Amino acid sequence: MRELGVGIVGCGSISNTYLRNIPWFEGLRLRACSDLSPEVAAAQAGRFGIETLEFDSLLQRDDIDIVVNLTVPNAHFAVSHAALTAGKHVYGEKPLAATVEDGRRLVAEAEARGLALGCAPDSFLGAGGRLARRILDDGRVGRILAGTACLMSHGMEHWHPDPEFYYQPGGGPILDIGPYYLTALVNLLGAVARVQAQGSIGLPERILTAAGPRQGQRIRVGTPTTVMALLEFAAGARVSLVASWEAWKHSHPVIELYGSEGSMRVPDPNVFGATVDYTARDGDWQAEDSSGLAFGRPNWHSAAWPASRPPQANYRGIGLAELAAAVTRGTPHRSNGRLALHVLETLHAILGAAETGGTVAVGNPVERPAVLAEADARALARPGTL
Repeated sequence: MRELGVGIVGCGSISNTYLRNIPWFEGLRLRACSDLSPEVAAAQAGRFGIETLEFDSLLQRDDIDIVVNLTVPNAHFAVSHAALTAGKHVYGEKPLAATVEDGRRLVAEAEARGLALGCAPDSFLGAGGRLARRILDDGRVGRILAGTACLMSHGMEHWHPDPEFYYQPGGGPILDIGPYYLTALVNLLGAVARVQAQGSIGLPERILTAAGPRQGQRIRVGTPTTVMALLEFAAGARVSLVASWEAWKHSHPVIELYGSEGSMRVPDPNVFGATVDYTARDGDWQAEDSSGLAFGRPNWHSAAWPASRPPQANYRGIGLAELAAAVTRGTPHRSNGRLALHVLETLHAILGAAETGGTVAVGNPVERPAVLAEADARALARPGTL
């Protein structure tokens, strides 16, 4: 497979994962990184053996084919649009853009130029997401009628040294973590047709407790931190979504789906492996482990976790690798701009419904992504990665 050069823009916390993972995938070659802070970019470049460049210089480099946009959400549009107009393919962190209109502009720009536009999350391409899709498509739980999705924690200030953007418009649990859940649900159930919701800001201030220069500071909250929504999918399923950064602990399943012939528990959409549980009608739960599938083996343990917590499968970058393979072959890719745009519009519809208390229709319908076969998934990994 021909290798495509990759330039990273934005060298914050998430860049560590991408810079570590990209060399695991076929068809990608890290070239350079860029950040508003030259010192931050230089530190990452030194750690990972790549160049550091100013943003404009990165866009002018002929050996950089794909720009990976890891900036904060409110900068996603400007960086991605500049890269597209410079003739680069783009893969960005979620959400696609801060607003639906900007998301539409990015999709239109990429399609007009014949460029690939991709967006996280790509976790639905991991082993757990693929296994859940297979169990559903095999008909083991029948047609999905209803479900629940619970996105709950106590926010970001306990681990992120500079989390203010999470609590401003463009952030919050809906736009920050919601893309994982919505993308997983769209992969399984198809497009969302309309939503209802209510929301609130439970704590108007947050105290930063993560280690760093801002520890102990207070930040104001400017976006809903608890939202309860009802999602109506075009295929007929209704799923309730609870998204809250007001929960210290909870015991709800992450995603649980109820079908005409059984039920299914879907793995956390923020991880790439784990177990899928399902039942045949009212029978006992059956557990099917995904760790033996491509991108399912646990391979990562966060430094912030207690030693007793088991490692997880973390293969962020599958979507980027699949984009590169699709560019080389001239075929569609799965973590694409139109999927991300539908997710973005659904998330904004939820926020709009939470503000008005009404029902909001969702436009930009999208088909479920094509299934990623096991052999095709394995072909994305360099030898020894799996």
